[in-house]
Amino acid sequence: MTWVVRWRDPGGSQRKKAFTRLVEAKRFAAAVEADMARGQYVDASNPITVVDYARQWAASRPHRPTTARRTAGLIENHIASTRLGRRRLTELKPSEVQGWASDRATVLAPATVRSLVGLLRSVYGAAVLDRIVPSSPVVRISLPRVDRPRVVPLTVVEVRALAEAMPARYRAMVITQAGLGLRIGELLALRVDDVDFLRRTVRIEYQFTSGSKVRSEPKTPRSRRTIPAPRVVLQSLAEHLAAHPAGADGTVFTTTAGTPLGHMYYGHQLFRRAVAAAGLPAGTTSHDLRHHFASLLLAAGESIIAVAERLGHEDASLILSTYGHLMPDSEDRTRRAVDAAWDDGAFSCAPDVPHGLRSPFSH
Repeated sequence: MTWVVRWRDPGGSQRKKAFTRLVEAKRFAAAVEADMARGQYVDASNPITVVDYARQWAASRPHRPTTARRTAGLIENHIASTRLGRRRLTELKPSEVQGWASDRATVLAPATVRSLVGLLRSVYGAAVLDRIVPSSPVVRISLPRVDRPRVVPLTVVEVRALAEAMPARYRAMVITQAGLGLRIGELLALRVDDVDFLRRTVRIEYQFTSGSKVRSEPKTPRSRRTIPAPRVVLQSLAEHLAAHPAGADGTVFTTTAGTPLGHMYYGHQLFRRAVAAAGLPAGTTSHDLRHHFASLLLAAGESIIAVAERLGHEDASLILSTYGHLMPDSEDRTRRAVDAAWDDGAFSCAPDVPHGLRSPFSH
């Protein structure tokens, strides 16, 4: 005998499911009724696949163009092309997610695997809110450890050598990026109006995203900032503008045709050639000029909060995790702080204790 449970889902559609045992039918009916009452009902027969829902999720997100392209690339290359992507969203198990993550770890860097799993976690988080699945299978996933190499910042001598190795028209770009800690997109979008020679500041208002020469908002709200401009930067900018006037739209750094530079031209052609000519490590990129800037501030005793503000970082803790080993040694400050508190004459030492080893608790 077959027992059939019939019910209407929250959308009003008629549903049914057959069972060979009455006890199972009753148990299922009670579970459906309870889920409906709690507002947690999900349709287990929903045919949507993981990749189809991931695409819908990505399309609905307010991503910046660069983030949207990166997200789409992860979905198409590492979800759509795998068995996991073809699975129904409601059927995926944690063990399948773990197998998928382990497989991706064989072809991707550890940090990228973490980003990929984080993306899938967000997709399933949205699916839970949409009541397509009752819970997320992206739980307790073992991931490869990310070993971040310590930052070895460029020295002033190396930055000077790098600037000298650049074509004369673009030398000020190296000095400006190193002296203000700019992202490459912020450097390329810099306008004359952003530079206040009188107040000695540079205002970051825009950036060029990769592949675009249209100004857009900076990476994050904190990326819009005013940076104190050091003398070396202002002098370099003044000399540059005297020799190479700004573009028609006020862009400071332009090609010989007067148009803004692109990421690829500056970062992959000009910069790489200069790195080789200056004898710097082959992996050196324009981002290393931001590391140089941060390391100089930390060496001078600037707080991590101030460094984060200058760099336009949302989270000051990233400064500590990235550059903590470059901060001035605090051992002597620790000793002085404790000695100053104890060296107030409140304690006397027993005469039989050798000098230098006296106990502060001996009277």
